[in-house]
Amino acid sequence: IVCRAMMRAVDENDKAVICNATGWLEVSSFQYPYTAWNDSYIHTAFENASSTASGVCAAVEVMKRKGKIDPDQNYKILVIGGDGGTYDIGFQSLSGALERGHDFTYFCYDNNAYMNTGTQRSSATPRFAAATTTPAGVESVGKKQDQKDLTQIVVAHGVHYAAQTTLFGNMKDFHEK
Repeated sequence: IVCRAMMRAVDENDKAVICNATGWLEVSSFQYPYTAWNDSYIHTAFENASSTASGVCAAVEVMKRKGKIDPDQNYKILVIGGDGGTYDIGFQSLSGALERGHDFTYFCYDNNAYMNTGTQRSSATPRFAAATTTPAGVESVGKKQDQKDLTQIVVAHGVHYAAQTTLFGNMKDFHEK
């Protein structure tokens, strides 16, 4: 549902390149050599979806300049990562790409924990939440740290636009953002 909504926001005349970090989405939409994507799709490791997108942005510009692709064609570079591949494992490449001002749209699918590895805590996990690596009970209150405010961190990089939304009951909000 998230990916369909994301792709509907891309103008039908645009070409899309999807850079997807390892995670739940890659497992459900891609089984080599087949993919559920109609547009160009790149599967990356957890940590480098944003650096892959940075390379795609640079490649598109070079190919336009060299006349290898239509200079008037609009390319939308879309990056998708779960909270593990965004808040923690992939944060370095995301921060670098944001700081350099690469032109892509990043979607973080936040599950509040590493769902791919059995509900381990991440920096997206809310304070006091129980996870397999921070169980709540007699010996522990659960995760002791506050949840990282990713939107504020992204804004601090001076990006042109940052937004949060939820799909539950408000698909219009997601589409408009």
